[in-house]
Amino acid sequence: MLPSIPTLTESRYSQSLERGLAILSCFTLERPICGISDIADDLGMSRSTTHRYMRTLVELGYLQQQTSSHKYHLTLGVTRLGMSAMSGTSLLEHAESYLVELRDRTGFAVTVGVLDGLEVLLVDRLRGTRRGQHLIDVGLERGARLPVYCTAIGKLLLAYLPESEQGTAMSEMDLIWRASNTIASKRELLAELRGILGGGLAVADEELAPGLYSIAAPVRSATGETVTAVGMDAHCSMIPLEELVDALGPHLVATADRISARLGYRRADERHSPHIYASGVVEARREQLAGGRARRRKG
Repeated sequence: MLPSIPTLTESRYSQSLERGLAILSCFTLERPICGISDIADDLGMSRSTTHRYMRTLVELGYLQQQTSSHKYHLTLGVTRLGMSAMSGTSLLEHAESYLVELRDRTGFAVTVGVLDGLEVLLVDRLRGTRRGQHLIDVGLERGARLPVYCTAIGKLLLAYLPESEQGTAMSEMDLIWRASNTIASKRELLAELRGILGGGLAVADEELAPGLYSIAAPVRSATGETVTAVGMDAHCSMIPLEELVDALGPHLVATADRISARLGYRRADERHSPHIYASGVVEARREQLAGGRARRRKG
C-alpha cells in the first residue's frame, strides 16, 4: 500500500517532514528506483514540489540520483537511520543469542558494529572468557567508536559501501598510526578493501592496538545490503592469527549468516553448502593476509 499525504491541521504537525518521509516510503523492495513523476503521481503532489523535496533529500544524503537517468534510489543514510533503531532493540534481539553461542563455543570476544561516518559504532560486545582477555579490552565496549581503517569491522563495512560513498569516505579520512601494522597509505587500504570484497572476510593484524587480532564477517538485510558486521577479537598470546582465520573464521561467517537470515536474507549457495562457502571465504582471505604482510615487509 502506497503512503498518502495526511490532511492533519494541528498546528504542531509538520507537513513538510511528513512529505519527506512519504517520499522515502515510496522506495520499496519491489520498486527500489523511482523517478520524480512516479512519486508525484503516487502522492498526488506536483512535479515541481516533488522535485524540491527530493533535491533536499539528496542534499541530506538520503537519496542519490543515478548518473545514467533522472531516477533516484535510497542511500545508506536511510539504512543508518534504521540501524540506529535496530541498534537499541531489534538488532540486538536478532543477534544476541547467536553472539552468546559463538562466544561460549570459542571463548573469544565477539562484537557487532555499524558504520557511522568514519567510525565504527560498537552496537554490542561480549567479552571473551579466555585468559588474557584484559590485554585486548583497550576501550572496546558497547557504545565505543573506533576508526574504520584499522578495525576488521570498519574495513569490511567500508569495503561494502557503494563506490561513491566509499570514495567520499576515503577522501575525508586521515590514516593515523595506531599500532605496528596500521595501514599507512590509502592505496594499500583500497587494495585491502578489494580483497575483502573478493573474500567476504576482513582481518585486522595488530592495526588498532599492539597484539590485537580481529576478524569480521558481513551481516546482510533482506535486500542483500551489508548493514552491519560481526567481529571476533583475540590477543596474539591466545592464538596465532592464521589459526584465528582458518579455525574460527568459518564459525564467524556462519554466525553472521544466521543473523542475516533473521533479517530476511538468503544466499543461493548458502542453501546448498554453507561449510564449503565459509571455507572458501577464509582461504581467500588467508592468501590476501599473506600478501599484505609481504608488502609491509618490503615497505
